[in-house]
Amino acid sequence: TGILQTYELNIEKLDLIKEIERPKSFKCGTLGASQIRTNTIAIGDFTGKLMVIDFEHNVPVFEVDDAHKDIINSIDGISGGLSINCGAPEIVTGSRDGAVKVWDTRQQNSPVACISANVDDDSGSSAGRDCWAVAFGDSYNSFDRSVCAGYDNGDIKLIDLRNMSLKWETNVKNGVCGIEFDRKDIKMNKMVATTLEGGMHVFDMRTMHPTKGFVSVVEQNAGQALGTNGIISGAKSTVWAAKHLPQNRDVFVSCGGSGSIRLWEYKYPSNRVKKDSDNFEQGVAGTLQMIHATSLSQQPVHTFDWSPDRLGLAVCGSFDQTVRVLLTTDLNLL
Repeated sequence: TGILQTYELNIEKLDLIKEIERPKSFKCGTLGASQIRTNTIAIGDFTGKLMVIDFEHNVPVFEVDDAHKDIINSIDGISGGLSINCGAPEIVTGSRDGAVKVWDTRQQNSPVACISANVDDDSGSSAGRDCWAVAFGDSYNSFDRSVCAGYDNGDIKLIDLRNMSLKWETNVKNGVCGIEFDRKDIKMNKMVATTLEGGMHVFDMRTMHPTKGFVSVVEQNAGQALGTNGIISGAKSTVWAAKHLPQNRDVFVSCGGSGSIRLWEYKYPSNRVKKDSDNFEQGVAGTLQMIHATSLSQQPVHTFDWSPDRLGLAVCGSFDQTVRVLLTTDLNLL
């Protein structure tokens, strides 16, 4: 079964105030396309169903039973909350069936955009890879918007939704578990992609070279465990997600498969653009500085969210089925 629980933070404890149950297990959810006073959440489940649930009244306000042919691995939303002048509220989903679909909840049953591999006519099977991660970005006005998708074979594809075209693609040589732009509602600035075996790639998205694409800085051991003595060591471990601080887009947290999380700050170079030998502009990668690391669980921390209202307040979930509320101090000094 799929269970959606709503908690209220009451001093030093969490009080369960609402619980919703559905027959099929939930895989992912987002509040990104939800307006502040609507109390709705978009959810993808293990059967490929997409639904938007009003969790205050326990009623679905949008449902597509066969949104995908298989499990919906990842979901993201945009233009909810306080976002203004950045287009219509939309939801993007990525699935094991290889498809990436964009949904407008005002349009029932069919997506407004679908990006998928060609289907083999003889076998009926898709040549597409398993899509593990999706994210909106570059939505700085009412017309422009992009979606970035990450796949199990390390492919990353950036799709321009305005022109419905593939803008850029690369391969990071390991399955992409998480993708996030530092801000969704500005011109593309930076994007973080996290992978299996401890990989973390921070791309400078401001300058695209015609052949080399976007530059990046890579951290290969971002998922390693934190020992009792505070020393980071051990085998490489999956980095499940990266989440940027809403109040400072150059600070983000990474979630490790070892049960640890790390706080990072991206440092820009003195010049972000240079000319190559052919006089084409190309980006210059910055550097990553680890600010802090702590161990929260013996199991992977796979999801994390910052509070947009309270600097440093956050919540995370892990495979030990525990929800933890965190407080990070001195972030205003970074």
